[in-house]
Amino acid sequence: MKTPDDSRRSEADGENNNREQENRSDTSHNKSPLLSDPWKPCRRHRAVVKELLLKLRCCLGTVCGIEWYGYAALGILTAILSFLMDLSVAKLLRAHQWLYTMLEGNVLLQFFCWTLYPACICAIASSFSHNICPFSTGVLFSVEVMSSHFALRHYCPCFFSAACGALTFRLLAVWGGDGETLQALFRTNFPDALPFYPLEILLFAFLGLLCGAVSCCYLFCHRWILRFTKTNPVFAKMLTTEKGLYSGMVVFFLASLTFPHFAGQYMASKYTMKELLTSFLDSRQWTSQSHNTSEQLEPLLEWSSSGTSVYFSLVFFLLMKMWMLVLACTLPLPAGYFMPVFIYGAAIGRLIGEGAAYLSSTGVTPGQQWASVNPGGYALAGAAAFSGAVTHTLSPVLVAIELTGQFTHAVPILLATLMANALSRSGHRPSFYDALSISKRLPHLPSLKKASPQLPSTPVGQVAVKSVLLQKAAGPVEAEQAVRTSTEMQIPVVDSYESQTLLGFVLRSELLTFLRRWKTESPEKHLDEGCCIHQTSIVISPHNTVQEAHSILSLLGSQTLFVADEGKLVGLITWPEMKRILEDLAKEI
Repeated sequence: MKTPDDSRRSEADGENNNREQENRSDTSHNKSPLLSDPWKPCRRHRAVVKELLLKLRCCLGTVCGIEWYGYAALGILTAILSFLMDLSVAKLLRAHQWLYTMLEGNVLLQFFCWTLYPACICAIASSFSHNICPFSTGVLFSVEVMSSHFALRHYCPCFFSAACGALTFRLLAVWGGDGETLQALFRTNFPDALPFYPLEILLFAFLGLLCGAVSCCYLFCHRWILRFTKTNPVFAKMLTTEKGLYSGMVVFFLASLTFPHFAGQYMASKYTMKELLTSFLDSRQWTSQSHNTSEQLEPLLEWSSSGTSVYFSLVFFLLMKMWMLVLACTLPLPAGYFMPVFIYGAAIGRLIGEGAAYLSSTGVTPGQQWASVNPGGYALAGAAAFSGAVTHTLSPVLVAIELTGQFTHAVPILLATLMANALSRSGHRPSFYDALSISKRLPHLPSLKKASPQLPSTPVGQVAVKSVLLQKAAGPVEAEQAVRTSTEMQIPVVDSYESQTLLGFVLRSELLTFLRRWKTESPEKHLDEGCCIHQTSIVISPHNTVQEAHSILSLLGSQTLFVADEGKLVGLITWPEMKRILEDLAKEI
């Protein structure tokens, strides 16, 4: 017979055996969870691959934070996609040019090739983006050029990711045969000894003011066309239901105007955007070579192909491109709007530079200071000034210097951009991207602030949301009701429902754990006994403005912001509520 000690030993051995089996099963589950599913193919190989990936993750995590590898992967992936996109665009443009050349001699077929080819591509792109991702037309580049501030903690990751992307992009270009070394995209040959004369600073300042005035006209036309497409029933219906048809019609109309045998012969329409910018940045004077038919410069082959003067072609280009760019901005497809604006400013600068070069060559300006004027420098300054005035930023100065790789004209470029910005910012007129943001009701506070400075000064107490709250002595029934009626991750906790003195908040996950324990163990506990009440680090007053609340949410990365008046809870503001507030404010503009 078994003694009580023997029975106890057998029970203990059984428990130990059960624990060992559970530990073995847990260990095997942690090592290779794929082996537990017999129906999956290649179970052992998949388990080995997963274990290797986990070991690689541990190794990368010990060397450096795993998020830094994510930043590097983001930059590299973006560079690969950008390179493939540029390569695809170049192939499509080359195919269009080849087909147009092969049809030489038949003007009708050339017209259909010139117009139907881009119209069909844009119609397909618009339909594709509308069916796959309608929001792909959220202005991505505008985030860089229009944001007023960035959080300090984002600088290093963004710079690291951008450096990885830029290096990958240039290496792909070198390996693809685009260049032998890492060089600027638009290499210029401006003179380094004396790039410009001191008195030319006045001309650069005048160029900045001219670009600012033209940008005001451009922005006014842009805001008008956005308002027209929103209010006109025909355009509004087509942009809602027939985006592909609208894109095809607009592109066909614009392509018809730029047909080389029609008005396109006065606008160098055969040039791509890269070739246009390269011709504008040419440092040689076009006017001095236009009369010399034996040694004509390569850029003049298109700008004076119709037999007209360079000045007429540049003026005609500026007048036509003004409204054509405005009309093209209504296309419902992802597109780059910064480069066309940059080229338009280069055309303005080239016109001023050619005029200054002509006056210096005819001897109108006395002295030797105007003996040699570089029109390409004026084109570069005009490009930075006009694009900076349209976007209300100074970043195009850096873009212009990076594209050319020369710092010889850094001072006049900065001066022209400052003058253009000063003129375009007057009167609280929104920029190009601000107008798009307001038109699409995107939750971007700087856009509202530029368009209407009084709106972001709205007190938080007028827009704060009344939230579900719990008192510290709340029971499980009240907690369960709060979980059902509220979707917030942080539920505020007050001293009592009568005083509503804010004590902190409880996490939704901890509140669910508290309810599960109450259902299984059934103890009568209060909220402060079963959950941890977290202290709120920042509480704002209802007299604070929406702009201040937006800045706190952006800079601190907070998800919830509590509003209290002398300790009494008034409401809360979350990111979804902030977006709704900004959308409501945008409706008033």
